[in-house]
Amino acid sequence: MTFPLRTSALAAVLSLTAVLAWAPAHAAPIGMADYAAGKAKIDADFQTEKLACRAMTGNTKDVCQEEAKAKEKNARAALEFGHTGKAADEKKMLTVQADTAYDVAKEKCDDQAGNAKDVCVQQAKTTHTKAIAELKLVKAVAAAGQDATEAQREADLKLANEKCDALAGDAKSSCQSTAKARYGKS
Repeated sequence: MTFPLRTSALAAVLSLTAVLAWAPAHAAPIGMADYAAGKAKIDADFQTEKLACRAMTGNTKDVCQEEAKAKEKNARAALEFGHTGKAADEKKMLTVQADTAYDVAKEKCDDQAGNAKDVCVQQAKTTHTKAIAELKLVKAVAAAGQDATEAQREADLKLANEKCDALAGDAKSSCQSTAKARYGKS
């Protein structure tokens, strides 16, 4: 049984997963009760999937087990991020998604032999490397965007203060207070 690995398909899945994973960042973090229930469900699902793999043989069984592990790791990372909402946990979740996709793809390559297997493994590595690089790029772009936004605010505040300097007394104080409030400087 062969499992063809398509770089664009795997990249699309990883990108879609990353987009869908972004949603919890804007939602309220889940509470301890839901967190504990989520962990229990992940454990139960993993045990069920492991049992389903027992009936299989050969590489099909290995792939099934790798997919079960991947689902468990992804679910745990997503649950942790959903619980904490921390950027570090989000990065970890996205990294786990890329790593587990690589592990599954690599396991699927075991059905092939010779050069076809080498190409399959290299394709999985390339897709993984691209996914990790994209995570780094997204982080860098987000940081640059944040820096640019702050620089724009500072420039707008300076301009507003310069305009306020033309005023005197209470009008000047009011103008400066309004500028500080408008551009995020309380």
